[in-house]
Amino acid sequence: MGRRFEVTAMLLLLMCTSVLAGCTTGSLASSSSDSTTEEQKLLPEWEVGNQWLYTFITPQFGEDSARLVVAEVDTEEGVYTLGISSEREAQRHAVINHNPFIGRITLDGLSVYENGEPQSVFSFPWTIGDTWGFTLFGQDWTATTDSINNGDARVSATSAEGHEISYTFSGSKGFLENFVWRDAEGQRQLRMDLNVARDSYSGDVFFYRARDLIDRMYEENDQEVYDTFLDEGHPSEGNWNTLVWYLDVEISQGGSGSLSMKDHAGASPLTRAWGSGATEKGAIGTIPSNSGEYSLTVTVRGPESFVHLKVAGALVFQWEL
Repeated sequence: MGRRFEVTAMLLLLMCTSVLAGCTTGSLASSSSDSTTEEQKLLPEWEVGNQWLYTFITPQFGEDSARLVVAEVDTEEGVYTLGISSEREAQRHAVINHNPFIGRITLDGLSVYENGEPQSVFSFPWTIGDTWGFTLFGQDWTATTDSINNGDARVSATSAEGHEISYTFSGSKGFLENFVWRDAEGQRQLRMDLNVARDSYSGDVFFYRARDLIDRMYEENDQEVYDTFLDEGHPSEGNWNTLVWYLDVEISQGGSGSLSMKDHAGASPLTRAWGSGATEKGAIGTIPSNSGEYSLTVTVRGPESFVHLKVAGALVFQWEL
């Protein structure tokens, strides 16, 4: 009886071990499985109203959320127009250019435009180990598809100047799952995280097609500084609809600062004054475009004080979907 019990116990132990081993193997196989389909590796086709809600994080403006929306499909020109649900975000892009995915994007590869030229940020069909180059944020990038898993293609890229970007393209959602750009010092300049992707957007969509007119950093100076910039309108589209300005200001303790802008007609569309210890980070606004020369008078007093001014001319596009 004792011998029979021992044999039975050993058989039960072997059966349990076998079952557990099978469970473990099945679990590992499940966790390492890849559900990517061939269709998810291919170029997606967008339709008007496709939308992706993102959280954007930048050093200039902190954290904000807005929807990127397909506003137009122009088959003759071969481009989509991707707008954004927040007009303030459209203005920020116009003067800082922190979101390269707003504006024209090609139908044949979802290439974004940099200085009027389409740039292949994505490489369809996705293939692990594929390497290619493009220009973005004023940097020339070399990119590689590192992995593809469950329909998501993960890409890393570096520039000759030491910048890095990493991003994931979702084959199931048809656009970016996330995107991170770090400069040569390792400082994060842009982060995008997808919250939800949907169709059939309803509401207003904006796009500011812009060009820089002035980008100046004014630092401590005991005298007034005089400067100018020229508003000549868009090279082919005529006068700008508006000018978008951006200010980043830091005044040290005991210092002061001021800025006055005048157009050629003598109007003063932008004036500012700052006292000791004042800051104005990421301020943004619009002023009328009055073709001709604008003059600036700037004072900056106090060690480490500065006034950073950017102005861009913009053509304003708005859709109601």
